[in-house]
Amino acid sequence: MTSARPANQVFLSLGSNIEPELHLRQALQELARRGRVGAVSSVWESPALGRPDQPPYLNAVVHFETDLSAADLSKKLIPEVERRLGRRRTADKYAPRTIDIDLLLFNEEILEIEGHAIPSPEILERAFVALPLAEIAPAMLQPGEPRTFQEIASRFDPRGLKRRRDIHLTAGVVDAKSGTEGRER
Repeated sequence: MTSARPANQVFLSLGSNIEPELHLRQALQELARRGRVGAVSSVWESPALGRPDQPPYLNAVVHFETDLSAADLSKKLIPEVERRLGRRRTADKYAPRTIDIDLLLFNEEILEIEGHAIPSPEILERAFVALPLAEIAPAMLQPGEPRTFQEIASRFDPRGLKRRRDIHLTAGVVDAKSGTEGRER
């Protein structure tokens, strides 16, 4: 019996500044239960936006294959995973969080879901999104743009970001230090 490859190719950004190694690992495990987790970027540390008094964020980008529609992914799966991992939404958009999952790309489509543009504008605005995305899909073109993700990432000054070589995310596992467990990287 062979299984068909899921129809939709998705890129998600993951971020956490509350027990981030634990929550990034758990987010990947939750996603792996609901689709196929493919390539996973390095972990990048960045200062908390708008709140320098908070702990820094750990960020990564993951390639995810799913049969879900963009709307179901955005309105159902992502909020469900965030809730399961203790995400509490408040009026403070800079509040610390256990996990933040954002839909960056859905196939090569240009969409709007509940006021959120896909591809996410954060690809062009945030180094902690652009650099890990370029790491796992450097030659892919940004939908609606003539530039690859590598070209987009090269515009950013990486100062202020730190690649955490001591933390290795794989498809479902964070292995601090050794990086030897898990599936493909």
